[in-house]
Amino acid sequence: MSRILITGSNSGFGLLASVTLARQGHDVIATMRNPNNAHDLMAACDAEGLHIETRTLDVTDPDSVAAAFADAETLDGLVNNAGFEVQAAVEQLSDELMLGQLDTNVLGPLRTMRAVLPQWRTRGHGVIVNVSSIAGRVGTPYGGGYAASKFALEALSEAAHFEMRHFGIRVHLIEPGRFATGFQDKIQRPDDWDGSIHQQRCDAFRTALSALDGDGPPADPQDVADAIATAINDDQTPLRTLVGGDAQLIDAAKTAMSFEDFEATMRSTLNWFD
Repeated sequence: MSRILITGSNSGFGLLASVTLARQGHDVIATMRNPNNAHDLMAACDAEGLHIETRTLDVTDPDSVAAAFADAETLDGLVNNAGFEVQAAVEQLSDELMLGQLDTNVLGPLRTMRAVLPQWRTRGHGVIVNVSSIAGRVGTPYGGGYAASKFALEALSEAAHFEMRHFGIRVHLIEPGRFATGFQDKIQRPDDWDGSIHQQRCDAFRTALSALDGDGPPADPQDVADAIATAINDDQTPLRTLVGGDAQLIDAAKTAMSFEDFEATMRSTLNWFD
């Protein structure tokens, strides 16, 4: 049994990963900015007779990170799941919006990794799973700020892999496509978003993306939780794991051709033209 700390655990992938790992017998520490928001997590645990510890953790607050990781030497795994999305055209990305995006999605995981790596390096084992996105591989219109944060997380994770693997520490990236988790309800937008030309084009683009969903049932967010659990449990897990048919399709197309051909292919597939 391993002791795993998960950030952003009150909903979505974090909640599902917490329950999945607890179900497998791991000692799970589910963290969130406000533990009063853990009611859905606790209800899920009660339904299965699972025990999960909850802790307060705001990844943007260095003091909160220090307190949450005071026992870092007892942890075996870290899942960096906390994050949110800024939706805006590049020209609308204020310093405030962009700094907030980077503070949570990049500096947050950096702070938590710094909290565990020195002690784990000394003892010779540990696993970090960073929840990225297909947006960490492909920049999307009106998602430039979010994609920039995920591209940065991918770079940090890849560097940490090279730096820590020979010390017995594994680093993995989980890259989901689109899943219905409530994540969309927390999107932040600029004040001049509503009614703007950018909102209209973004709405059209998001509608066009449904062409990648296929005719089958909606993508199950449990697939992402399972991928996180696999990365924790299996030391043969690759550095990057794409989750979702849309993510796999987009990545396969982008890596197989020039950017110009990729753009033409995606515009044709989505029927999204200027």
